[in-house]
Order: sequence, then structure tokens, then C-alpha cells
Amino acid sequence: MNGRVLIVDDDKEMCRLLETAFHKRGYAIAARTTAEEAFELLAAEDFDVVVSDINMKGMNGLELCARVAQNRPDIPVVVITAFGTFDTAVAAIRAGAYDFITKPFEVDVLELTLKRAIQHRVLREEVKRLRRAVDDRERGLEDLTGQSPAMHKVRDLILRVAESDTSVLITGESGTGKEVVARALHHRSRRGGGPFVAINCAAMPEALLESELFGHEKGAFTDAKAKTVGLFVQANGGTLFLDEIGDMPLGLQPKLLRALQERKVRPVGGGTEVAFDARVIAATNRDLETAVDEKRFREDLYYRINVIHVPLPPLRARGNDVLLLAQQFLHQFAGQSGKNVVGLSTAAAEKLLSYHWPGNVRELSNCIERAVALTQFDRLQVEDLPEKVRDYRPSHIIVASDDASDLVSMEEVERRYVLRVLQAVGGNKTMAAHILGFDRKTLYRKLERYGVSGEG
Repeated sequence: MNGRVLIVDDDKEMCRLLETAFHKRGYAIAARTTAEEAFELLAAEDFDVVVSDINMKGMNGLELCARVAQNRPDIPVVVITAFGTFDTAVAAIRAGAYDFITKPFEVDVLELTLKRAIQHRVLREEVKRLRRAVDDRERGLEDLTGQSPAMHKVRDLILRVAESDTSVLITGESGTGKEVVARALHHRSRRGGGPFVAINCAAMPEALLESELFGHEKGAFTDAKAKTVGLFVQANGGTLFLDEIGDMPLGLQPKLLRALQERKVRPVGGGTEVAFDARVIAATNRDLETAVDEKRFREDLYYRINVIHVPLPPLRARGNDVLLLAQQFLHQFAGQSGKNVVGLSTAAAEKLLSYHWPGNVRELSNCIERAVALTQFDRLQVEDLPEKVRDYRPSHIIVASDDASDLVSMEEVERRYVLRVLQAVGGNKTMAAHILGFDRKTLYRKLERYGVSGEG
């Protein structure tokens, strides 16, 4: 079948002729002699195209065309008339007609028009389908701005694991957007309609954090004047986001591990466990493998929360994403302040691209907010940027030079490069060792020899 066609003409003989001709050519044909009957049929059945005469008693063809365009815009309408004036053609197009044919006409000409109209409908439906597919794929990812390969990997990983209830560990430097990713995982999941409950594990002392997570009974401690439900239970049907889990007190970690294993919590001062149904997503800017080696984080808890690992790249590794994010922040802050700022000057863009952004996306947001507040032009200028961004000069490791005073030993070259890599990854020793091709113990020995220590 080439397509389903509805013919509308108050001339019964014309309906019969067209129905016969197009039936022989492989079309499924329905015919009606009034626009009212045709419109009722359209409400009950689907057609690929409507062919309608203009001059009919009651509702005419132009009125029918307008109604179809309003109620079934996916169905193209071809109008036919014996009065082929310019004004009539304009009226048909304004009514929403796909095409306009004057009588008398050849059946081959009408068929060519019908084929084009049906193909037009097929293409429109395909475009809609693709848009729906793209919208569905991007649902919940709107805040993850960026086209760099690193961010494409992050989005693909989110799409692959969002529907699972498996625990996820998001790692990355401070300011890279770990909570944004956690919210994207939540919104993409089957729990997206439930609550998203977040807590910063580094923001409160151990006793208070325990009470917040697990709840407490009335009288459990001095200020416990009423029973309180913990965040695990509050997150029922949704997601609990444990931010900065690497800073969780060591004494509280066994209770967290038990809660994750048993899917139950015991409120402080309580004697009965309470079941919860929440997905747990954790995040940290710490090197947890190093923390495990140094006995500052429980190994069993590490493996419990790190079933799926989502590493976030630092902003300096995302290339031109810096400018995409800067433009997004610019529109946001310009709109909030009511200023007519539309973009970046070329010189300002170059400064943003060359800066190393130790504070990542959070620092860029702060930079653009400040620049929008200060600028007197419709485009941000270099002078509007913070001094450390304006004056930044990338550091380079000299491996060869015409100046003998710049020449150093291979051991010194290695020392400088190792420290440069460690700085570039924000002190994350596991990541630095991976980039350098060392195992972590080798890296630790070298750092100890260089006189470098501290948490990674």
C-alpha cells in the first residue's frame, strides 16, 4: 500500500473516479461528500493525506483545511479548485494546505503531489521521533554542559548505569560538579520522581552526622527533644547522596557499611532497626585507594560504595568546554543582573582557555559572575577578569636549552615532571601514578625522596 488517502468532494462522480484511479495505483482510499463527514472520519481513523475540493456546501475546503491543521497538523491537506486564482492559492496556504491544484488536472500530476505530501509526512514524523529520542536521551543531563570527549564519556556512563540501583562513587577535584552528576543519575533513574537527599559528610562532627544519617529517638542525647527520622529513611523511593564521603569519621564507617549491606538503619538511642529503600550515591575529592592503604578509610566500605565509578575530569582537561560553560554562566548572570552582556571578547576567551582553573567549574562560575558585574560593555573584556586569570602564565618543564644554566640532570627532569603531574591532577596520587606509569608504591617512594608528603 502506497498510503491512505481521504478524498473530500461534494461531486460523487469525482469521488468515484479518483477512488477507482488511486485504488488501482495501490492506495487505500476513503471518500466523503461533505467536510463535516470527513472531519468526523479523521477523528476516528488515520490517513496519510487529505485531498479536498474547496467549493462545497456547508463547511468548505478551506475551513476543513484549517480544522485539520489545528487538530491533526501531522496530516497534509491538498486542496483542489476550479477557480485557480492567486487569491485562492494564498487563502489555501494560509489555511494550512500542503499544496494547491487547479481543475482540470491529470491523475498523474495529482499522484505526484500525493507522493510528495506523504513523503513530507513520513519525514516530519521521523524528525519528531528522532527529537523525542534525543530529548529522552538528554533528560536529566541538561546541566552537564560540555562537548569534550571526557564529558561525552561521563554522559555515556550515566546513561548506562542510571536505571540500576547499584551504588555509585563519583570522584573528582573540588568544583568539578559531582553533585550535578549525582542529580543527573537520580533524574535518569526509575527513582527520578522520588526525593533527592544530600548531605556533606565533612560538614559536621561525628555525633551529629550519625544522628542526621540514621535518625534518633527522643531523649537519645541532651538536645534530643523529639524523635527524628534519619536521611536514609527520608530518601525512601529516591536517592541519598553522600558528598565528601572520604572525610567521613573512621568511627562512623562501620555503621554506614552495615546500613548499606542490610538496607536497615538503627536510630541513635533506638532498639529497633528501620528498613529503607534508597539508592546511595557517594562522592569525594579524596584519593580513597590511598586512604585505604593509610588506614584512614575502611577497605570493605570502599568496595561497597565503589561498585560503579564515575570519574569527573578537571576543567583544565576539557578544552573548549571552558568557553561553553563561560557563555552559559554569562547568560545566567547577565539575566539576573539585567545587564546587556552577550558574549566574550576574543582576548578574554583566550585568557579563559589558557588559565588552569584549580577551582574548576565553581571557580569559572565565580569568575564570570564577577566579570559580568564589573563590565561596562556588551562583551566581557580581559580587564573584567580576575587578576590571577589575566596574569596567568602556563609553566613549562625545560628539557633542553641553549643556556647552560637551564640544563639539569635526568633525575631533576623526572622530579619536576612527577610533581607537575601530581599538581595537574589535584594531588590525586592514584591518578598521578596511572598517568606516570608507576605503581602507587613506586610513586610514594619517589615523593618521599623529593620531600613531598600529605594526603592525596
